[in-house]
Amino acid sequence: MSSPWACAVPDLREDRLRTVVVWPPQPGRAVSDTLPAMEPDEELLRRLRAGDEQAFVALVERYNGSMLRLALSFVPSRAVAEEVVQDTWLAVLRGLAGFEGRSSLRTWMFTILANRARTTGARELRSIPVADAGPVVDASRFGPDGSWSVPPEHWVEEAEERIEAGKLTGLLRSAMDSLPARQREVVLLRDVEGLTSTEVCSVLAISEANQRVLLHRGRGKLRQVLEAELGGSR
Repeated sequence: MSSPWACAVPDLREDRLRTVVVWPPQPGRAVSDTLPAMEPDEELLRRLRAGDEQAFVALVERYNGSMLRLALSFVPSRAVAEEVVQDTWLAVLRGLAGFEGRSSLRTWMFTILANRARTTGARELRSIPVADAGPVVDASRFGPDGSWSVPPEHWVEEAEERIEAGKLTGLLRSAMDSLPARQREVVLLRDVEGLTSTEVCSVLAISEANQRVLLHRGRGKLRQVLEAELGGSR
């Protein structure tokens, strides 16, 4: 279980700092268990700037898990990832006064996290070029004219009947972990966290073309894993 940590929340009304203790959300704990309603990020930002420490707690509840997942894409262990996330939250608090709203609050926070995690994990040499090894789909599945000789099977409609949801989730998690780092980061942000392509490019400091290629390759490899499990591969 993650340990609590203390941080200073700015109280602009009294020109001082309040210290609050935050318990990061535990694995498997749903946001709906801790938040009565999903307030817009803009409202949480307004409340936080007004010195409401509960707004910060709500923001942690909403994004701590997402931040931890992204940090794990850059660093070698969960312990290091948790440190990166904690440092990011402190940086967010310190940077509130300078946040001008040119991007969404979520994009701004994820950018801070990515920069810190990238620096922390630099020793791992995680930079992956766009043209990383291997085709997305086995060449044997195409005919001489380039068309499908063995087309992808439409397994989505039958998935719930052919595999338990928990097993599929574990399979996807394992497959995500096996992706090259940069592909994993893009797929995670687009397909798990729901960021737009523009937001992903901003967070990861990559071009739109690079983002498209990485997303295509990552999704293709995940599909191969699922097809193999669900009987779609020949």
